[in-house]
Amino acid sequence: MLTAVLLFCVGLLCLVKGGDWFVDGAVGIARRFHLPDLLIGATVVSVGTTLPEVMISASSALGGHGEIAYGNAIGSIICNAALVAAITIAVRPGKADAAALRLPVSFFFIAAVFYAAVAYTTGTFSRWVGVVLLALFAAYMAAQVTSARRAPAVPAAGEAPPEAAPSGSLAVELVRLALSAALIAVGANLMVDNGVVIAAGLGVPESVIALTVVALGTSLPELVTAITSLVKGHGALSLGNVIGANLFNLVLVNGVSVALAPFGLPAGSTIAGHNASLVLDLPVAFVVMVLLVAPPLCKGRLYRWQGVALLAIYAAYCAVQFSL
Repeated sequence: MLTAVLLFCVGLLCLVKGGDWFVDGAVGIARRFHLPDLLIGATVVSVGTTLPEVMISASSALGGHGEIAYGNAIGSIICNAALVAAITIAVRPGKADAAALRLPVSFFFIAAVFYAAVAYTTGTFSRWVGVVLLALFAAYMAAQVTSARRAPAVPAAGEAPPEAAPSGSLAVELVRLALSAALIAVGANLMVDNGVVIAAGLGVPESVIALTVVALGTSLPELVTAITSLVKGHGALSLGNVIGANLFNLVLVNGVSVALAPFGLPAGSTIAGHNASLVLDLPVAFVVMVLLVAPPLCKGRLYRWQGVALLAIYAAYCAVQFSL
């Protein structure tokens, strides 16, 4: 058990460092083409910080551990909204560009309603579900690029001006991307393999480990990116990253996993005789996302009470998970 915990931590370190390098390289390449912060945050950075979830869920699904694939994706959505975003909002609430949020938020809830409909009606995610989710991912990326070209983002009040294109070699940045992707793959395998061992040793379902410990570990890149972005004055990049990452957890992480190896809802835990995922996980994911995006869409700003409320929900959610 101790060896499994140590290897799990090594895998987590590989994921965090690999994600960090990937984001740096991806942002550097994106800035060469003078892309705006919000577009970088909602696409390039979000893809980079979601890669750990993609690798872990894909590896889990292919290895026959569908509970980890499902739990990691849904757990990361909850963690990103109710922990990552909550911390940054509680520390530094402020204005938000409602117009810029409408596209990723709309795609998220379209995908979420589709995903929930499949979960509640069939309880099984077939390969066609993965194909639909990946199609939504492609449509979102195309819509973001089209939107950015039509109306280039302008720094909002209090935002730092766009950074100049990096002067380093493009070849070096491409090599960094390749190395970081390899490091993420190694870390994902270590976390999946040893996460299964830890779950067995603790006597809890694999989905609980995935929904909490694995989800928190793979959300560290989002947390680091969000905090760094706030410190550097790029609030748009931070919020865009969190919302974009949650969308990608639905359409990219789940899409890749289901397309490669279809799986069903975790069946290890129940609440009042019903599947815990249907009673707890999916409803909580919807609630925290509504709580996160409703104020900025309606009022154009984020409030400290949002962060506090989201953190309270996350703490309660984790407590319930480990008590099932």
